[in-house]
Amino acid sequence: MNLSTLPESTLLLEVFNRSIRDYHLTDNVDITPLNPYSPPGIECFLYLKNSIDTVQWHLEDIIRNPDIDPTDALSVKRRIDKSNQDRTDLVEMIDAWFIDFFCGVEPSPEATLNTETPAWAIDRLSILALKIHHMRIETLRIDASAEHRETCAKKLSVLEEQQADLSNAIDLLLKDIAEGRKYMKTYKQMKMYNDPNLNPELYKTKI
Repeated sequence: MNLSTLPESTLLLEVFNRSIRDYHLTDNVDITPLNPYSPPGIECFLYLKNSIDTVQWHLEDIIRNPDIDPTDALSVKRRIDKSNQDRTDLVEMIDAWFIDFFCGVEPSPEATLNTETPAWAIDRLSILALKIHHMRIETLRIDASAEHRETCAKKLSVLEEQQADLSNAIDLLLKDIAEGRKYMKTYKQMKMYNDPNLNPELYKTKI
């Protein structure tokens, strides 16, 4: 493995921000931007991951409209449920990409396991990119009060600090795995409520 090909947080954020920009060209939850990246590069999976996050962000806004029709709300809730499963599937695909990427690394005897896999840390970075995008919009709203814009500016500063810290932590984790100081394992999330054989509300209807 060539360390120069190790993905860095700058690349992750570049892809996430492009996905966010592409979505907001239409700002429509029913329009999926064309993925500009192709597999087997990780950029393809990162773009798709953030695209799912971005659409779900707006679905979460829509379902909180107090005037939403109950039938529409149920439909949106079903879309959010599917989106959550798709998101989990993408995280596991990204981890599988890293498992393959690091396949030639022999961990040292002292190597330790991280509290979360690279992809789950990257998942948080994707959400942070969305929070920063939308909080920045709030700091620029001319229809909002100066107090609102100032409050949001302070929140934006905190989010940007979080993004910098998380970016550094991801870079360090990937380097530690590449150099054998840490190793990664993956576990399927095994969500039970989506499985008709594991959710009692679903399987009891078969009896």
